[in-house]
Amino acid sequence: MKVYFIGAGPGAADLITLRGSRLLGAAPMVLYAGSLVPTEMLSHCRPDAEIHDTAELNLDQQEALYRRAQAEGKDVARLHSGDPAIYGATNEQMRRLEALGIDYEVVPGVSSFTAAAAALGSELTRPEVSQSIILTRTSGRASAVPETESIASFATHRATMCIFLSGQRLKQTVADLSLHYPPDTPVALVRRASWPDQSVHRSTLGRMLDEVKQKDWLLTTLLLVGEALSREGGVESSLYAAGFTHIFRDGDERKTKRASLQKESQA
Repeated sequence: MKVYFIGAGPGAADLITLRGSRLLGAAPMVLYAGSLVPTEMLSHCRPDAEIHDTAELNLDQQEALYRRAQAEGKDVARLHSGDPAIYGATNEQMRRLEALGIDYEVVPGVSSFTAAAAALGSELTRPEVSQSIILTRTSGRASAVPETESIASFATHRATMCIFLSGQRLKQTVADLSLHYPPDTPVALVRRASWPDQSVHRSTLGRMLDEVKQKDWLLTTLLLVGEALSREGGVESSLYAAGFTHIFRDGDERKTKRASLQKESQA
Protein backbone atom coordinates (compact mmCIF):
# COMPACT_ATOMS: atom_id res chain seq x y z
CA MET A 1 0.00 0.00 0.00
CA LYS A 2 1.01 3.61 -0.41
CA VAL A 3 0.02 7.00 0.97
CA TYR A 4 -0.34 9.88 -1.48
CA PHE A 5 -0.03 13.38 -0.03
CA ILE A 6 -2.05 15.35 -2.56
CA GLY A 7 -2.12 19.11 -2.86
CA ALA A 8 -5.82 19.95 -3.14
CA GLY A 9 -5.11 23.47 -4.32
CA PRO A 10 -6.43 26.71 -2.82
CA GLY A 11 -10.13 25.83 -2.81
CA ALA A 12 -11.78 25.58 -6.21
CA ALA A 13 -12.50 21.92 -6.94
CA ASP A 14 -11.07 22.16 -10.46
CA LEU A 15 -7.71 23.56 -9.33
CA ILE A 16 -6.44 20.14 -8.29
CA THR A 17 -3.84 18.67 -10.67
CA LEU A 18 -4.74 15.92 -13.13
CA ARG A 19 -2.44 13.54 -11.26
CA GLY A 20 -3.99 14.45 -7.93
CA SER A 21 -7.50 13.95 -9.29
CA ARG A 22 -6.59 10.58 -10.80
CA LEU A 23 -5.04 9.29 -7.58
CA LEU A 24 -7.91 10.64 -5.49
CA GLY A 25 -10.36 8.87 -7.75
CA ALA A 26 -8.56 5.55 -7.29
CA ALA A 27 -7.90 5.56 -3.52
CA PRO A 28 -10.15 3.36 -1.34
CA MET A 29 -9.38 5.50 1.72
CA VAL A 30 -9.27 9.30 1.77
CA LEU A 31 -8.14 11.61 4.57
CA TYR A 32 -8.80 15.31 4.03
CA ALA A 33 -8.36 18.50 6.05
CA GLY A 34 -12.02 19.46 6.29
CA SER A 35 -11.30 22.84 7.88
CA LEU A 36 -9.42 23.96 4.75
CA VAL A 37 -10.41 21.66 1.89
CA PRO A 38 -13.94 22.18 0.51
CA THR A 39 -16.25 19.17 0.41
CA GLU A 40 -16.67 19.79 -3.34
CA MET A 41 -13.15 18.39 -3.73
CA LEU A 42 -14.51 15.01 -2.65
CA SER A 43 -16.40 14.79 -5.94
CA HIS A 44 -13.15 13.42 -7.36
CA CYS A 45 -13.31 10.42 -4.99
CA ARG A 46 -14.59 7.00 -6.02
CA PRO A 47 -18.18 6.35 -4.87
CA ASP A 48 -17.22 3.67 -2.36
CA ALA A 49 -14.25 5.54 -0.82
CA GLU A 50 -13.91 5.53 2.97
CA ILE A 51 -13.55 9.24 3.79
CA HIS A 52 -12.26 10.79 7.04
CA ASP A 53 -12.19 14.47 7.98
CA THR A 54 -8.89 14.98 9.84
CA ALA A 55 -9.99 18.31 11.34
CA GLU A 56 -11.42 16.23 14.18
CA LEU A 57 -8.48 13.82 14.46
CA ASN A 58 -5.16 14.15 16.27
CA LEU A 59 -1.96 12.72 14.81
CA ASP A 60 -2.23 9.44 16.74
CA GLN A 61 -5.73 8.89 15.39
CA GLN A 62 -4.54 9.57 11.86
CA GLU A 63 -1.68 7.14 12.34
CA ALA A 64 -4.20 4.50 13.42
CA LEU A 65 -5.97 4.91 10.08
CA TYR A 66 -2.68 4.53 8.23
CA ARG A 67 -1.96 1.37 10.23
CA ARG A 68 -5.37 -0.08 9.38
CA ALA A 69 -4.95 0.76 5.70
CA GLN A 70 -1.55 -0.94 5.79
CA ALA A 71 -3.07 -4.08 7.34
CA GLU A 72 -5.84 -4.09 4.74
CA GLY A 73 -3.53 -3.33 1.83
CA LYS A 74 -5.37 -0.12 0.91
CA ASP A 75 -3.81 2.95 -0.69
CA VAL A 76 -4.58 6.23 1.05
CA ALA A 77 -5.09 9.65 -0.52
CA ARG A 78 -4.22 12.34 2.03
CA LEU A 79 -5.63 15.68 0.86
CA HIS A 80 -3.93 18.85 2.07
CA SER A 81 -4.93 22.39 1.13
CA GLY A 82 -2.74 24.30 -1.32
CA ASP A 83 0.61 22.61 -1.85
CA PRO A 84 1.76 20.08 0.79
CA ALA A 85 5.23 21.65 0.88
CA ILE A 86 3.97 24.92 2.40
CA TYR A 87 2.55 24.84 5.94
CA GLY A 88 1.14 21.41 5.20
CA ALA A 89 1.93 19.68 8.53
CA THR A 90 3.08 16.72 6.44
CA ASN A 91 6.58 16.24 7.86
CA GLU A 92 5.39 14.62 11.08
CA GLN A 93 3.13 12.28 9.14
CA MET A 94 5.95 11.26 6.80
CA ARG A 95 8.26 10.44 9.71
CA ARG A 96 5.60 8.19 11.24
CA LEU A 97 4.98 6.47 7.91
CA GLU A 98 8.69 5.81 7.57
CA ALA A 99 8.73 4.26 11.05
CA LEU A 100 5.83 2.03 10.01
CA GLY A 101 7.54 1.04 6.77
CA ILE A 102 4.79 2.63 4.67
CA ASP A 103 5.75 4.09 1.30
CA TYR A 104 4.47 7.55 0.40
CA GLU A 105 4.50 10.02 -2.48
CA VAL A 106 3.89 13.77 -2.62
CA VAL A 107 1.74 15.23 -5.40
CA PRO A 108 2.25 19.01 -5.71
CA GLY A 109 -0.70 21.37 -5.74
CA VAL A 110 -1.57 24.97 -6.54
CA SER A 111 -0.67 27.18 -3.58
CA SER A 112 -3.03 29.81 -2.23
CA PHE A 113 -0.38 32.49 -2.78
CA THR A 114 -0.43 31.88 -6.55
CA ALA A 115 -4.23 31.73 -6.48
CA ALA A 116 -4.21 35.08 -4.66
CA ALA A 117 -1.95 36.58 -7.34
CA ALA A 118 -4.36 35.27 -9.97
CA ALA A 119 -7.29 36.86 -8.15
CA LEU A 120 -5.42 40.16 -8.20
CA GLY A 121 -4.41 39.80 -11.84
CA SER A 122 -0.86 40.48 -10.72
CA GLU A 123 2.58 39.11 -11.42
CA LEU A 124 4.55 38.92 -8.19
CA THR A 125 7.91 39.55 -9.86
CA ARG A 126 8.63 42.53 -12.10
CA PRO A 127 11.84 43.69 -13.81
CA GLU A 128 13.83 46.22 -11.79
CA VAL A 129 11.16 46.16 -9.07
CA SER A 130 11.28 42.76 -7.35
CA GLN A 131 12.73 39.45 -8.49
CA SER A 132 12.14 37.68 -5.18
CA ILE A 133 9.06 36.44 -3.35
CA ILE A 134 9.15 35.93 0.41
CA LEU A 135 6.62 33.41 1.73
CA THR A 136 6.14 33.69 5.46
CA ARG A 137 3.47 33.71 8.13
CA THR A 138 2.62 35.20 11.48
CA SER A 139 3.13 33.18 14.64
CA GLY A 140 0.26 31.04 15.85
CA ARG A 141 -0.48 28.78 18.80
CA ALA A 142 0.23 25.62 16.80
CA SER A 143 3.63 26.76 15.55
CA ALA A 144 5.69 29.84 16.36
CA VAL A 145 7.82 31.62 13.77
CA PRO A 146 11.56 31.79 14.70
CA GLU A 147 12.68 35.26 15.76
CA THR A 148 15.27 35.25 12.97
CA GLU A 149 12.39 35.04 10.48
CA SER A 150 10.35 37.94 11.78
CA ILE A 151 8.29 39.95 9.33
CA ALA A 152 10.20 43.08 10.30
CA SER A 153 13.53 41.46 9.35
CA PHE A 154 12.19 40.18 6.02
CA ALA A 155 10.74 43.62 5.29
CA THR A 156 14.25 45.07 5.03
CA HIS A 157 14.51 43.51 1.56
CA ARG A 158 11.36 45.28 0.32
CA ALA A 159 10.75 42.33 -1.98
CA THR A 160 7.27 41.00 -2.71
CA MET A 161 5.96 39.36 0.45
CA CYS A 162 3.08 36.91 0.81
CA ILE A 163 2.12 36.59 4.46
CA PHE A 164 -0.04 33.60 5.41
CA LEU A 165 -2.34 33.56 8.46
CA SER A 166 -2.03 37.31 8.73
CA GLY A 167 -5.62 38.26 9.50
CA GLN A 168 -5.56 37.77 13.25
CA ARG A 169 -2.43 39.91 13.64
CA LEU A 170 -3.11 42.43 10.93
CA LYS A 171 -2.37 45.56 12.96
CA GLN A 172 1.00 44.29 14.20
CA THR A 173 1.90 42.94 10.77
CA VAL A 174 1.30 46.32 9.17
CA ALA A 175 3.38 47.98 11.88
CA ASP A 176 6.28 45.59 11.22
CA LEU A 177 6.08 46.11 7.47
CA SER A 178 5.94 49.88 7.88
CA LEU A 179 9.40 49.87 9.42
CA HIS A 180 10.83 49.43 5.92
CA TYR A 181 8.14 49.68 3.23
CA PRO A 182 6.93 53.22 2.36
CA PRO A 183 3.29 54.09 3.20
CA ASP A 184 2.33 54.15 -0.50
CA THR A 185 3.48 50.56 -1.06
CA PRO A 186 0.67 48.55 -2.72
CA VAL A 187 -0.90 45.85 -0.54
CA ALA A 188 -3.76 43.41 -0.95
CA LEU A 189 -5.79 41.21 1.34
CA VAL A 190 -7.13 38.03 -0.23
CA ARG A 191 -9.44 35.76 1.79
CA ARG A 192 -10.34 32.25 0.63
CA ALA A 193 -8.68 32.63 -2.76
CA SER A 194 -10.59 30.77 -5.52
CA TRP A 195 -13.53 29.84 -3.22
CA PRO A 196 -17.03 31.03 -4.21
CA ASP A 197 -16.95 33.58 -1.37
CA GLN A 198 -13.47 34.90 -2.16
CA SER A 199 -12.81 38.44 -0.90
CA VAL A 200 -10.19 40.88 -2.16
CA HIS A 201 -9.21 44.30 -0.88
CA ARG A 202 -6.52 46.41 -2.57
CA SER A 203 -4.97 49.39 -0.87
CA THR A 204 -1.66 50.85 0.28
CA LEU A 205 0.23 50.02 3.43
CA GLY A 206 -0.53 53.41 4.94
CA ARG A 207 -4.30 53.34 4.27
CA MET A 208 -5.37 49.73 4.61
CA LEU A 209 -6.12 49.57 8.34
CA ASP A 210 -8.46 52.56 8.03
CA GLU A 211 -10.40 50.85 5.25
CA VAL A 212 -11.08 47.35 6.59
CA LYS A 213 -12.49 45.68 9.68
CA GLN A 214 -10.08 43.11 11.02
CA LYS A 215 -12.92 40.77 12.02
CA ASP A 216 -13.76 40.33 8.32
CA TRP A 217 -10.27 38.96 7.57
CA LEU A 218 -9.53 36.63 10.47
CA LEU A 219 -9.29 33.23 8.75
CA THR A 220 -7.64 31.90 5.56
CA THR A 221 -6.34 35.36 4.69
CA LEU A 222 -3.19 36.23 2.78
CA LEU A 223 -1.60 39.66 2.93
CA LEU A 224 0.46 40.53 -0.13
CA VAL A 225 2.76 43.55 -0.15
CA GLY A 226 5.27 45.03 -2.53
CA GLU A 227 5.75 47.44 -5.40
CA ALA A 228 5.29 44.57 -7.87
CA LEU A 229 1.53 44.72 -7.08
CA SER A 230 1.28 48.19 -8.61
CA ARG A 231 -1.01 48.43 -11.65
CA GLU A 232 1.11 51.20 -13.10
CA GLY A 233 3.41 50.51 -16.03
CA GLY A 234 7.10 49.91 -15.60
CA VAL A 235 10.07 48.39 -17.29
CA GLU A 236 9.05 45.56 -19.58
CA SER A 237 10.92 42.28 -19.52
CA SER A 238 13.46 41.94 -22.34
CA LEU A 239 12.40 38.34 -22.94
CA TYR A 240 9.93 39.16 -25.72
CA ALA A 241 11.49 42.45 -26.87
CA ALA A 242 12.01 42.56 -30.63
CA GLY A 243 15.69 43.33 -30.24
CA PHE A 244 16.46 40.65 -27.66
CA THR A 245 18.31 37.56 -28.88
CA HIS A 246 18.25 34.24 -27.08
CA ILE A 247 18.82 30.58 -27.91
CA PHE A 248 15.35 30.15 -29.46
CA ARG A 249 14.95 33.44 -31.31
CA ASP A 250 17.09 36.05 -33.07
CA GLY A 251 16.48 39.66 -32.16
CA ASP A 252 16.22 42.41 -34.80
CA GLU A 253 19.90 43.34 -34.51
CA ARG A 254 21.11 39.79 -35.09
CA LYS A 255 18.65 39.29 -37.96
CA THR A 256 19.97 42.43 -39.64
CA LYS A 257 23.57 41.36 -39.11
CA ARG A 258 22.87 37.87 -40.43
CA ALA A 259 21.14 39.24 -43.53
CA SER A 260 24.09 41.55 -44.15
CA LEU A 261 26.56 38.66 -43.88
CA GLN A 262 24.51 36.62 -46.34
CA LYS A 263 24.58 39.45 -48.87
CA GLU A 264 28.35 39.78 -48.51
CA SER A 265 28.83 36.06 -49.02
CA GLN A 266 26.70 36.14 -52.19
CA ALA A 267 28.55 39.14 -53.62
